[in-house]
Amino acid sequence: MTTGWLDRTRRPSAGRVLAVVSVAPVLVLAGWLLAGLPLLLLGWFRPLVAVPLGLAVVALLCRYGLRHLPDTVEATAWQVTGVVAAALASGIFNGLLHGEQLIVRRDPATYAQYGVWLARHGSLPIPFQEQAFGGTDPALHFDSVGFYASGGAVVPQFMPGAPMLHVVGAWLGDVAGLLLVPPVLGAAAVLVLAGVVARLAGARWAPLAALVFAVCLPILYTSRTTFSEIPSLVLLFGGLALLHDAEARLRSRVTGADHPPPMPSVAGSGEGPARAGAALAGLVFGLAVLIRIDGLRDVLPVLVYAGLLIALRRAGDRDGGRLGVPLLGGLAAGTGLGLAAAYLLSRPYLRYLSDSVIPLLAICGAVVLLTVVAAALAPRLAAPLRRVAGIPRLPEIAAGLVVLVAAAFAARPWLETVVRPPVTRDDRVTAQFIEGVQRINRLPIDGSRLYYENSAYWVIWYVGLPVAIMATIAAAVLARRLVRGTAPGWLLPLAVIGWTTVTTLYRPGITPDQPWAARRLVPVVIPGLILLAVWGLRWARDRARRSGYGQGVLRGLVAIGAVLFLVPPVITSGGTAFSPVDRDELAAVETMCAALPPRASVLVVERVTAARFTQVVRGVCGLPAARLAVYRGDVPRAADVRRLSARVRAAGRTPVLLAAESRQLSGYGTPVHIMNLRTRQDDRSLVGPPNNTWSLAADVWMTVPRGHTDT
Repeated sequence: MTTGWLDRTRRPSAGRVLAVVSVAPVLVLAGWLLAGLPLLLLGWFRPLVAVPLGLAVVALLCRYGLRHLPDTVEATAWQVTGVVAAALASGIFNGLLHGEQLIVRRDPATYAQYGVWLARHGSLPIPFQEQAFGGTDPALHFDSVGFYASGGAVVPQFMPGAPMLHVVGAWLGDVAGLLLVPPVLGAAAVLVLAGVVARLAGARWAPLAALVFAVCLPILYTSRTTFSEIPSLVLLFGGLALLHDAEARLRSRVTGADHPPPMPSVAGSGEGPARAGAALAGLVFGLAVLIRIDGLRDVLPVLVYAGLLIALRRAGDRDGGRLGVPLLGGLAAGTGLGLAAAYLLSRPYLRYLSDSVIPLLAICGAVVLLTVVAAALAPRLAAPLRRVAGIPRLPEIAAGLVVLVAAAFAARPWLETVVRPPVTRDDRVTAQFIEGVQRINRLPIDGSRLYYENSAYWVIWYVGLPVAIMATIAAAVLARRLVRGTAPGWLLPLAVIGWTTVTTLYRPGITPDQPWAARRLVPVVIPGLILLAVWGLRWARDRARRSGYGQGVLRGLVAIGAVLFLVPPVITSGGTAFSPVDRDELAAVETMCAALPPRASVLVVERVTAARFTQVVRGVCGLPAARLAVYRGDVPRAADVRRLSARVRAAGRTPVLLAAESRQLSGYGTPVHIMNLRTRQDDRSLVGPPNNTWSLAADVWMTVPRGHTDT
């Protein structure tokens, strides 16, 4: 009797640990963003203010997110240990092999420089500092790749959420600390996904899901450097976990099965804590917009789901619809904060993305309108919808549609070739880049090719065909059960995964070289398919058990499934997982900064160097920096260089010229080689997964120009 009682008390205890550790990272991120955004808007985002306020908000969210937590997960100590071990291994492995992208070539370095500036200044935008160059001049420009000139200042590209997270590492360990934040976020993502799997499929499947997720190449890739996709994943799947817990509070049932048995009321469960949990889940979902503007698309199913709950309440379902209003309120608050940050801090970025953002906003507006109308007319729509639900074979039709969509994506390469003829300057730059990669890959030269028709095969490369097939089967089975009304807990997770997967695969909206394009799969597609696949493995085992197979066969089935899930992503990742890229950039940048005179005003006189290093000098070196307008080729007029050098001297500072080659500076003074970086960078593959790395060279030459008369 005593042993049985101990078993009963230990199992919920381990489950409670898993439930808590899988949502705690979400609450920490959300609390930090909530505290930090107002401070950033006020220009007070500094550790003495942000840290105490951030800790207070995190504690408040944890009070409402973790207090009175019902037993949403049943787990053993070994299962919890497996999940935590996978997360720790992920963090340590990616921390040891983390990247150091500081030289601005692509998005990670832009995020890193954004974070460096916030860590050292705590405010936006970035001032031009024209006075350090003797005032304005038509040849003087302060923008560069990833940093727009707008309203007399420099505005970083992208949303501020991810850099606000990276700042913590910079405050603890300067630039080196900032570069170690992504592996920590990657480990948090492993915990969060495992928590969602434990809630929806059962804790015994959480370690397998955590391991498959952690070894996928796109997860390794985005957990090693400063991307926004991993924190977006944490918030989106964290929102699913929090909402699941809120619904469990309301119904006071044990989850992890399609038909959870009734239980006595859980202490602290009830409408009040449930409504607070739903509001918190909505807030977390909405804050995904603060990380990525694409978060607007990802949370649309949450809006519809909240409207559905409100409609159910109006139609008479008092229990099922209690969480609709708080969920919608939290979603509106979080999304509103994200949109406010976009408008106040990232307006040039929104203008740059206007061709995508304006249609997305129109879709959001239409969904809001339809949701409001449907909720308002819910009592009248109830009867017609019940008649629709009674259509014969409707569950089978829903399952068939899932399979049909998956088959269409698989057949897409034979049905369509996605192209975009270059129209704008950015289109032409992208076309030239694709042509260069095509030459190296020995492919037919066509810069208009986007290769989006292969997007379903991107998924298969990284998660493996067994995961993709089992996820499709699971989605079809769950769609069938949802139409029958027997798996209500899966409605929102399946909607989020299905909507984002279909829209992402149809139009990834990214340069198609791998592993770069794989980042689009990280926030929802890859974790969503892994969640579905492990649920599908559980479903297959349960069917085998009901068919009368013994424990030996069942264990063998699970073991084979686990091997099939793990081996393909491990093989794909093995080509580059142990090959660190962008290493030694920090040391090279620090050497460059040390070579610059202390009162220098830096003029970058070569196009590529200006694109890569203008913000590096301004942010990491802490010196005023500007680029000169290019006249012919990659260099400016000599008269402009001499005039601006003289104006810098007149302002009481030391003019310093930077370029990529010594010959570009020899006419102004004696060149000094201050950066000689030789490292490796990511592969660029268009028709297959990456299996190697490329060399990367970065040279910077400096000279202090000889005195000249202002001309």
